[in-house]
Amino acid sequence: MESKMEPNILSEFENLRAKSIISILAAKEEGRKVVGMYCLYSPAEIIMAAGAIPISLCGTRQDPIAVAEKVLPRNLCPLIKSSYGFAAAGTCPYFNFSDLLIAETTCDGKKKMYELLSDLKPLHLLQLPQKQDEEALQYWYGEVIKMKDRLEAEFSVTITDQDLRESIQLMNEERRALKDLQDIAKLKPSPISGMDLLMALYNRGFSIDKKEVVVMVDRLTLELKELHRQGVTPFNTKTPRILLTGVPVGVGSDKVVQIIEENGGNVVCFESCGAYKGVVDQVDEAKEPLLAIAEKYLRTPCSCMSPNTARFELVERLADEFNVDGIVDLTWQGCHTYNIESHSLKKYLQDKINLPFLQIETDYSESDVEQLKVRIEAFLEMIS
Repeated sequence: MESKMEPNILSEFENLRAKSIISILAAKEEGRKVVGMYCLYSPAEIIMAAGAIPISLCGTRQDPIAVAEKVLPRNLCPLIKSSYGFAAAGTCPYFNFSDLLIAETTCDGKKKMYELLSDLKPLHLLQLPQKQDEEALQYWYGEVIKMKDRLEAEFSVTITDQDLRESIQLMNEERRALKDLQDIAKLKPSPISGMDLLMALYNRGFSIDKKEVVVMVDRLTLELKELHRQGVTPFNTKTPRILLTGVPVGVGSDKVVQIIEENGGNVVCFESCGAYKGVVDQVDEAKEPLLAIAEKYLRTPCSCMSPNTARFELVERLADEFNVDGIVDLTWQGCHTYNIESHSLKKYLQDKINLPFLQIETDYSESDVEQLKVRIEAFLEMIS
């Protein structure tokens, strides 16, 4: 039975951003600190262990880009411009609430943008190695310790191993819940659209209460299981199932997901760092906490790593587990690492699984929507 019926809890996720602004205001009045982050490589566990609230500041909207382009080059990645524009314009309440920013040297554009951001707020820069071997781990472990030291000094707190262990357990529980939710789309047909899944994944990042998020996400997963049992779904068994890999996507930078689903497809898996990439493994709770955190975060298979074979293997695995019919590799204009890596990813996947593959290079604007529709329609027709 094909139906547009939606889980009741989705409206709670839609309201999370507005609700969280009120919660953060109340927390700030009680003296709690807020730490803004721009990347999956920034360990939220250490921020939480310092008694502070971690919040994502990654820009996913077109609106602030004009402000950013007064300072930043126009041919820069839209994610960097959007993130800086929100800060420079003072229009992001979460940036305004932040007492400290945690940044990281993932790409040249971001690390130079962070130099400008440091004029606006106190900023701690994690020097991320560009490889994932034992030597890189020892270096990165040192960076993780420096981050802990900075948080202790900035907020006049002592972070104990017990604090870290409790934060690790809570973050592992959140990752478990988020993975369970995304795994629901392995059902055929999926009981949730890619647009709704993306909204839930994106908005939950603004909640300041991780325990509440876990409960909400688990409730949504249970509701979706029940809808599947009843045969309620927006799709049918012939709907082309798409895996979206590549750059981070959020509410506001979701036009490709929207076009795929408006033209008869279903994005069943987001490999990107706001989705599956972040929950694919856990922090080892048996190890020394900071080392375990360093190990988990360094394993993240981002295109800033060279080589980055772990991403190729992850996409291959997810394509099989989610039973997909095609792969769309989304890259932002000016994102050199993902754009160049697309060639190698396509070659790897052709050799291994030979699924239809489409690379899309775009930005946050609506200027190429008609052109994208033509390409995506043709891709979906070829699959069907």
